[in-house]
Amino acid sequence: MLCQGMVHLFRQRSLCPNRLRNRTFFNFFRKSAKSAQAESAPLLTEDNLFSPFSKSPFPAVRARGEAIQSLATCPVCASGHGEAHTHTKSQPLAVKFECPDCGFPTHCTEEHWTADGEHAKYCSRLREVNEDEHDLRSGRKMREFQLPGPQAYEEAISFANWDVFWYTRGFPSMDTERSRRHASKLLTYPLTIGSILHQNSGLTLSNQRVTPEGSRSLAALRTTLHVPPGAPDTEEAGAAKPQMRIFVLGARAESSLPPHAWEQLCMLFPSCHFHLYFIGPQVSLPRPASSPPPKPPNESEMKEDSISQNSTLENVSTAQESTNTTKQGEEPPVYVPNIYEPPTPAPIARLKRTRSSIELYGVPSYTVPYTPQLTITGLQANYAEVHAQFQDTFDPYTDVFFLFSPGFGFPSPNSVSELDGKPYLQVASPTEWGPVVPALLATRCAIFVTGFSPADVERDIRSIETAPDVAGEFEWVVTPGENAFGSEKWEVADFDPRVMVKTNWGVWGIRGKGREVRERSSFSLF
Repeated sequence: MLCQGMVHLFRQRSLCPNRLRNRTFFNFFRKSAKSAQAESAPLLTEDNLFSPFSKSPFPAVRARGEAIQSLATCPVCASGHGEAHTHTKSQPLAVKFECPDCGFPTHCTEEHWTADGEHAKYCSRLREVNEDEHDLRSGRKMREFQLPGPQAYEEAISFANWDVFWYTRGFPSMDTERSRRHASKLLTYPLTIGSILHQNSGLTLSNQRVTPEGSRSLAALRTTLHVPPGAPDTEEAGAAKPQMRIFVLGARAESSLPPHAWEQLCMLFPSCHFHLYFIGPQVSLPRPASSPPPKPPNESEMKEDSISQNSTLENVSTAQESTNTTKQGEEPPVYVPNIYEPPTPAPIARLKRTRSSIELYGVPSYTVPYTPQLTITGLQANYAEVHAQFQDTFDPYTDVFFLFSPGFGFPSPNSVSELDGKPYLQVASPTEWGPVVPALLATRCAIFVTGFSPADVERDIRSIETAPDVAGEFEWVVTPGENAFGSEKWEVADFDPRVMVKTNWGVWGIRGKGREVRERSSFSLF
């Protein structure tokens, strides 16, 4: 559920934003020329971000308002409480009235908006989301997306929380809550991984987030991730170390993150070489080499709104929100609703060293050696289709699995039980996670899972405790709890604006249960 409008903002890579600019003696007398690349005036100012969806200057926001109106129902009508409503069967209970305080379509009429006493409980959050969406497209320079470069050897990194991490990593100061929300949403995926695996992790035995079994699994991984005590943790120190493989299964939005956002993971482990595998049917693949660059959609609407050509952010963001299933020759939709199943992200930019890997894996895939420390591979397939190619190579010292909001406890949309005709849970579905989770447990590698809310975490845990071939076959690595590096931005469901979650709110981890074999002495018979 990554905001696609955010992605283009991170294409410009800034390794050391806080480094002072050197000036020579001759530069002292030179006039400070304002280059042509000077910052253009933003389309919206900090105090003018709010706008009702139907009156937004950006086509993607207006299209989202229309999607909500077509999907969501009025909560007052649906509640069935109070006096009888005048609606008939031919009149859908769709939300057509936009709240003047938050700008979202929330009720069918102003009368029901006035009568709804519950709306005030979440109205402020909706307004916050409204302003965040407009801020991302406002055209201002997003300094919160200036990512720092390598960490100095003598500078330790703290994973206590976002604030301490940003300070110890040398990020630009996050002066507003909005900046915090934007930056946390960008970095929640790489930082969730890094904060769990790092030796300075806030998940420890002392706070009961890590179990004794988990401490052994993490200790094994950290022998690869770090150097021995006293040795310099530099890139040269990792020349003889094996590569660390991180498998992100069921990948969606995380596969469309720009590579330099994932490179922040390498900055946390200077001596380690990473190979990231994004595996899932919704993995975003690179744009074909022969295809022309995407055209900005809805150019006529942009002209009608008198938006200047400097609003390239809006053009790219709306293009990113289209799916890669669009047929050739068709205009991509301005906005794809996030109803029930998030849409497949748009094709990602094709980098210079990107190459196809379909001959190697037999499924649509790519590999890009982004830096000497980071290689990224994406496979657009269910993990069960490619597990056989990896199953004999797994090592608990060098391999780890991450599943971001896999939806174990949700009903399967594809598989139905033959006994009672009810849908399987996805963790037991033969077309989804059913054959995958037992195969992961058999590797004995650590498996870390996130959830977008407390209810989602609880639902997933209850499902694995009853799933066939999973229940009783795992042991805890990390106990369920809040993730200190979850996104701080609210994500609103288009089918019901009252449903709001935060990406990677919670995290927990398991591994396959060990079986100890002891030789019985012959004397034990007597």
